[in-house]
Amino acid sequence: MKQLLVITMAVAVLASCSKDQDPIIVVPPSNGSQLTLNGGNGGASAENAVYVDFSADKQDSTKRTSWQLGFYSGSDFKVILSSLSGASAIQVNKTDISTVTESDVDLNTLRLGQGQGTFSIIDDPREDNILSKTAIAAISATDADNKVYVVNPVGGSTGAILSTDSIYKIRVLRKSNGYTLQYAKLKETAFKTVDILKNPDYNFQFVSLFTGAVVTAEPAKASWDLVWSWSVYFTATIPYSFSDMVFINNLGGVTAFERVYASADIAAAAYASFTRDSVARYTASSSRAVIGSNWRATTGATGVKKDRFYVLKDPAGNTYKLKFLSFTTQDGGTRGKPQIAYELIK
Repeated sequence: MKQLLVITMAVAVLASCSKDQDPIIVVPPSNGSQLTLNGGNGGASAENAVYVDFSADKQDSTKRTSWQLGFYSGSDFKVILSSLSGASAIQVNKTDISTVTESDVDLNTLRLGQGQGTFSIIDDPREDNILSKTAIAAISATDADNKVYVVNPVGGSTGAILSTDSIYKIRVLRKSNGYTLQYAKLKETAFKTVDILKNPDYNFQFVSLFTGAVVTAEPAKASWDLVWSWSVYFTATIPYSFSDMVFINNLGGVTAFERVYASADIAAAAYASFTRDSVARYTASSSRAVIGSNWRATTGATGVKKDRFYVLKDPAGNTYKLKFLSFTTQDGGTRGKPQIAYELIK
């Protein structure tokens, strides 16, 4: 009788477990695929930023002008400007946003593009980590240390500046585990506020100055490896606007390196034979622009540079080799909708 009771109890426990505990399903990473990135309209000035997650065979397209300010979700309290919309900013030596007017700033100093602008009015793109040298100073725990900034929300290609009706002034304060943004048009005295809470699942929380809303502009940090977009970057010693820029998700832990060969044929053979043993011979970089615009040529023999490919490793340990296939009519593609191929290195 005792043995029967034990068996009955064991069956009951197993039945309870099967009802209450769902099995954990582990989805294996993608072995690789080809994608045509959806840059939307605009061609060389494509309207979308496209985020790619190799392990999930997924791309997410968002309007690159949908945000102007990004609020860091990590341990530091930092705010970035949107290089994807060409935003620029200058500090005003005031802490009362309601008193800041056009007389407090020379709007010409906000001009960016066509040889105009300095690295001080944008987040310095020469840095490997975009947080290293931001136009907006780190947000202090002491409110009195946080100055007002005047922001040109969209620009970066012609050196033009929006009308004063479209220029904003902002001030950012810390609030618990997040931020409070004060903002208004430059000509306005009354200002609005929006609270932004850090979310550790994301690199940043983004805000549109046009709507005053927190917007989702990029996927969770574990769900993308690189982003392709138009962006303010630099050439020589000046800020410069680039089409087809590629940045890796270095803040999310992605690293990468480039392999360049003597010819397209040699590169194609190397790509086909590149294994995990091959990866071990090279040092990956955490620089966000390790790919940058190196993968394509826009003068001379316009098109994808077929003499090279890239290797990316995500935080989960998946390693992919990546090559670009086309991006313009000269190489059989469509500007604003580049084609890529990638393969899991096993």
